[in-house]
Amino acid sequence: MKRALLVLCQGVEEYEASVFTDALGWTTTYGLEPIALVTVGLRPKVRCAWNFTIEPQYQLEQIDVTAFDALLIPGGMGRAGFYEDAYDGRLLALIRQFDAAHKLIASVCVGAMPLAQSGVLQGRRGTTYCHSPERQQQMAALGVQVQAEPLVVDNNIITCSSPGQALQVAFMVVERLSSAANLARIQEGMGFSPAAPG
Repeated sequence: MKRALLVLCQGVEEYEASVFTDALGWTTTYGLEPIALVTVGLRPKVRCAWNFTIEPQYQLEQIDVTAFDALLIPGGMGRAGFYEDAYDGRLLALIRQFDAAHKLIASVCVGAMPLAQSGVLQGRRGTTYCHSPERQQQMAALGVQVQAEPLVVDNNIITCSSPGQALQVAFMVVERLSSAANLARIQEGMGFSPAAPG
């Protein structure tokens, strides 16, 4: 069974995290190929963007990178402390480890900022929040080829420009870690119409 690691930073936007928990969760109850999802944080309790408080299953130092096939990083709100965790050296090192092993890394919105900060996007294509020229400029200054596109895939790294693409990113993760048939199956179960071929 494939396993994905969902990073819950302080100030994480609840919806951006929930798309991964739902899409991957459905693979274990309705899908053809289950994908296990494990949550991790840099603190025992995480205060989210809209005032939920959640408890990650594990702390970062407890994680063995070799046990996982994908790293998932939802974005969050700076005013809620997102960058306190997102730019933490321990998370940046984790990102580098996943990339060095050519494992799938997927982010939503400003979840791409720690990817840029870690250096894994240097010289590569990516995007971040479409309504923040400041964040896009910061990415460019870190050597990212910033694209004016809603969703960008550069080899093993997926980035997107807003929460609006979050579910699409989660569905891409399901397909990449399993199969198109598995994705179609969970989309059916969740009440979505699978994308037309081609």
